Amino acid sequence: MKTYTWFLLSLFIIGSSEVCAQPDSLYFQNKKKEEVKLGWRTKKEVGLNLNQVSFTNWNSGGTNSISGIVTGRASAKYKQEKWFWNSNFNVRYGLNKQEDRNIRKTDDVIEVISNVGLEKNPESNWFYSARFSLNTQLANGYNYPNRDEPISKFLAPGYMFFGLGMEYGRHIERMSFYASPFTLKTTFVLDDDLANQGAFGVDPAIYDLEGNILRNGKKVRQELGILLTNQYEEEVFENIKITSLLRLYTDYINSFGNIDIEWEINFDMKVNKYVKAILGSHLRYDNDIKIEVERNEMTNEEQVIEGPKLQWKQILGVGVVVDLDNIIKPNTDLN
Repeated sequence: MKTYTWFLLSLFIIGSSEVCAQPDSLYFQNKKKEEVKLGWRTKKEVGLNLNQVSFTNWNSGGTNSISGIVTGRASAKYKQEKWFWNSNFNVRYGLNKQEDRNIRKTDDVIEVISNVGLEKNPESNWFYSARFSLNTQLANGYNYPNRDEPISKFLAPGYMFFGLGMEYGRHIERMSFYASPFTLKTTFVLDDDLANQGAFGVDPAIYDLEGNILRNGKKVRQELGILLTNQYEEEVFENIKITSLLRLYTDYINSFGNIDIEWEINFDMKVNKYVKAILGSHLRYDNDIKIEVERNEMTNEEQVIEGPKLQWKQILGVGVVVDLDNIIKPNTDLN
């Protein structure tokens, strides 16, 4: 896996160097296209994506199903001449029901991202930056069809990043490159059973020969390492916007060179004022997350823990999105 992670790291560095090689031309190009607004800007929206399939006397066969994802987004951005503060809050929760199965969870995300930047030289595109992020989930997660033993819960895991570094990009909301040589990564597993199992990289519990716990598993794991991120947002075609967030992290002490990857890319396609379609991809690789698989050889069944693997989640949906700012905006024309 190191080969692929170092390849991604090389692409990140090459892309950053190409952009940074022409700061003046990029600055004047951006200056002509758009003006940076000072002060506060906020945005809030909620959405619902639904997918339904039904079969009646269908000779090819099939399973009736319905699924939905509720989304919520909020952002607050503050800009002054030499510094900025951007904060984003995202929540998603999805369920799926098939006729012969119980309801299953398909998506579950709570995410908070906040970063502050200070520009020392107005002629430069570089900022001193501090960045914070926290993400976890709402409900229990299961390895279906087993519903007796949750494999994840609220803040089990939870991931928090806090670091100081440098950020490149005059229009930070649209495109930026961020590098932090000192980033603290904290993994929370605030559940006794999962912590005792050593889930998500925390130290597991220690047992005696009779199975009694001598020391409970640790619920917090902290790492200090290097964090590189690339954030990009652009309207590539009319009413089609792409957003991409790539995060690469490696720890100084534990397995330096094993790079954790988080890459989320979404295509938002606007049909009209309220109807939107989304196509999304989410890649993840974490060296601390071991994959548990079930093996059935002849009559013996066992759970085998294998090494870390590349995780991938893909989303395709059409739904309704409501901009809350337009709904609750006060009417200033009454007077």
